[in-house]
This record gives sequence, structure tokens and C-alpha cells, in this order.
Amino acid sequence: MALIKVKVRGQESVGGRRNIIHNGDFKVAQRYASKTGVNSNQYVLDRWQILNNTCHFTVSQSTDVPAGQGFSNSMKLDVTTQQASPSAGDYANITQRFEGKHLQELMKGTSNAKKVTVSFWVKSTLTGTYVLEFDDLDNNRHHPFQYTISSANTWEKKIITFTADTTGAIDNDVNGSMRLTWWLGVGTNYTSGTYSASWQSRQATDVNRAPGQVLFTGSTANDFYITGVQMEIGETNTEFENRPFGEELALCRRYFCKTYNYADAVGSVGSGYWSWTKTTSQRWDIPLYQGHGMRTTPTIVAYNASTGTAGQYRNASNGTDHTVGTFQATQNVLFIDENAGNWNNLGGGSVGRMFVTADAEL
Repeated sequence: MALIKVKVRGQESVGGRRNIIHNGDFKVAQRYASKTGVNSNQYVLDRWQILNNTCHFTVSQSTDVPAGQGFSNSMKLDVTTQQASPSAGDYANITQRFEGKHLQELMKGTSNAKKVTVSFWVKSTLTGTYVLEFDDLDNNRHHPFQYTISSANTWEKKIITFTADTTGAIDNDVNGSMRLTWWLGVGTNYTSGTYSASWQSRQATDVNRAPGQVLFTGSTANDFYITGVQMEIGETNTEFENRPFGEELALCRRYFCKTYNYADAVGSVGSGYWSWTKTTSQRWDIPLYQGHGMRTTPTIVAYNASTGTAGQYRNASNGTDHTVGTFQATQNVLFIDENAGNWNNLGGGSVGRMFVTADAEL
């Protein structure tokens, strides 16, 4: 099916969508609605990655939102273990990555390159200068932009327009080509350079990435909320594109999906497990992102349906637990073969049960 371009208030969109961001209002949370002790690079709410090597966060899907704007959720980051004196290489930020094939209309690296406007609502206990960075991963280029949180504990809308970049074309593939990064805490390896709100080559030490950034991670008193994130082509900010929940969930399932019921956290013992019955020379298919396919062949993790233990499945007929065998997968379906890949621990007629996650994130 051909893509249809339309104009909306001076903005271009593809297939009727203006917002390139996925889950910009944070209403999709397939993995967890809340997770404590986030101190590494991981996803909590769909499509949003926390990059962090300096403190501990509790990351949650919050109902604290700007009044009268039509939002139901925000993402909250609460500092639970502070880092008041970060090392030079410390960092903490929020990021979303984009496939190269989804960004071709930017015409980056050509004389027709286009500007990009990012808008979002933000609230924090800590006022001051923050940095939002647009990063070209294919060409090692970046564009930082400082913004100010003026009033503590007050929702503020920020609108940032990144200049067009005539250097460095984006690869037309399904890999991560660009990303948006909200800096929160950072060491001198990222702040000791010179701030310039323009496209530039990234230096080997990254010193120009976040000059002026406040140290949000320096106190356990600090909270950071964000919602209504929109990224659109051009220099005009438009009203947030509020997509239906089912449509937003489908977009997110291109990158992560699970056999769990939606409300059950990954690793919990909830409902929605997948089961199969031992027969002879049988293959069992577990549908993934039906109808469209995931971004690429996913990484599979199985969990015991009775204990939540990763890497196990339960023989529901006799209550014994077994180490999972080898999965085979495509972008559309995950399958197991009882005669291959070490799935032979079930006796004839026995029932196996497990939860499964499939991860094809960038």
C-alpha cells in the first residue's frame, strides 16, 4: 500500500500521522507500570529507554498530567539513590530511537533537508537549564538544544525546533538511525565543551552534548514528569496527536510484545500464559505481532507460568519445572518443535505452560 502524504496546518505527515514519536502520552506500559531500582539501560514504559549509570530511579506510569490538555498519563522519574558528585563518564537520560526508514521524509543530508519540531510537557522539582539532544547515529552528528524549567512542580510546555541538516543521509533500513535524548544527570565528559544549538560532528569525548545541564540526579528530593511528546516535520507546532489506545499499542508491539495479559508485569505470575499439549512430531506456533511483523527477528525470553522464573516452563500435568529449549522465530511467529531444541521433557499428553516476551527494540 502506498504511503499517503497530507498537509496539516502547514505540517507534512505520512499515512495521516503527524507525530513520529511512539507512546508520546505514555499510555502503553506492556512491561511494567512501575519499576524500582532502575540503574542501567532498560525500558519500562513502551518505546522509552532509560540510560543510566549514575543513580537509581523509580520509573512509573503516573496519572499526574497537565490540566485540561487531554492526557491521562505521564512518565515519572523519582531519584531514589542520588549521585551528588558524578564521575566524568556518568550519565542519566531518557531516550527514544527511530528506524531509518521512518525518517526518510526528513531528507536529511540533502539540500532539501527539513527542520523538526519537538513539543512536550514537563514538570520537575528542580528548576534550571536542561538539554534535549537530537542525535544522528548513522553519521555521528548531533544537535543539542537547551530549554529551561522555570517553576518547580509546575507543568510547562516546551517547543523546540531543530535546524535542517544538509550533511549526512539517513540509512533507509529498520535499524536505529536517530534518537531524541532528554538529559537529566551528567558528568564532565558530556558537559565540558561549548554549547551550540546547531548540527555538528560529535567529538570523541562527547563534550558538546550537554553543556549547562542541571544535575537532576543529585538529590533524592527530585522528581521529573514528562508527557505529550510530539515530533513533527517542519517548524510549526500543532496540537498533540492523540491516537486511540489500540493503535498506539499496535505501534509499540512492533518492538515489544508478550503472551501475558496486558495488565500483568513481565516476570509476574498473572494470566495469559501460553500452553501446549505433548503429542507426536508436533510443532506449536505462538503468534507474535500478527498482521504486520515485528521490526526484526526478536529476542525471546520465557518465564515459568507458575513461578515467573525466567528460562523455565512448567509441566502442568505433574507440577515439574524444566529449562526451556531453543525457540525458533520469524518476525511474525515464534515456534517450538517437540523433537528439536530440547523440548522433550513433557510426557505424552502432558501440558506445558509458560509466559513469553519477544523484544525487537532498537
